[in-house]
Amino acid sequence: MTGALWNLFFEGLWITIQLMVYSAALAAVVAFSIGLARTSRFWIVRFLSGVYVEFFRGTSALVLMFWLFFALPLLGWQLVGIWAGTLALGLSYGAYGSEIVRGAVQAVAPAQREAAIALSFTPWQRLQKVILPQAVPEMMPPFNNLLIELLKGTALASLLSIGELTFQAKLARLSTGQSAQIYGIILVLYFAVAFVLTRIMRVLERRAKASIGRAVPKGEGWFSRKLPVEKQGPEALATGGKP
Repeated sequence: MTGALWNLFFEGLWITIQLMVYSAALAAVVAFSIGLARTSRFWIVRFLSGVYVEFFRGTSALVLMFWLFFALPLLGWQLVGIWAGTLALGLSYGAYGSEIVRGAVQAVAPAQREAAIALSFTPWQRLQKVILPQAVPEMMPPFNNLLIELLKGTALASLLSIGELTFQAKLARLSTGQSAQIYGIILVLYFAVAFVLTRIMRVLERRAKASIGRAVPKGEGWFSRKLPVEKQGPEALATGGKP
């Protein structure tokens, strides 16, 4: 492996990270907007947001990417490849994320909502001060999984000749013929980025729980987390979680 090939990989990795960040930002906006709309008291808002979710969950992100890149110019709109990829991934994964938001918001105890109403909070104040602070910590683990899936989904953009990691690996393979070595390196690079993302999301999850006074177990390992004592079974309850 020459230095030129390593530069090729790192250039592709940088584009992959950019594509992931842009798509994740769009997906987060879509997820919260559509997810909260799914809990609206107006049936038309729930209906339209439900149509969005069902459409983008039921269509292929790759086909949508192709449509945005190859078919949209026929209507007079030309998108650069990376933005076509960002739109396709952001809209598709945002639909999945919206169900995470909806589920977490609806999981907040009704008594919390009733208490906020009793305090004469406006709907926005109830959402900002009561519902979201309790719902966001529950969203973090599934959002972590969705972000990892989004990272791997960026490889679809290689079919638009975007110079991300998988596309650069293909170029390197064609020039050297070393398929096993090159794709092995790419697998390790994807894993490294996914591992860093997981650790970042774990930190954000701890902070979100700490912000609402929920204790976070200490001494968690790099690859697993220790269950709270109340979830370890009757023997753990009897011993206080000590061996």
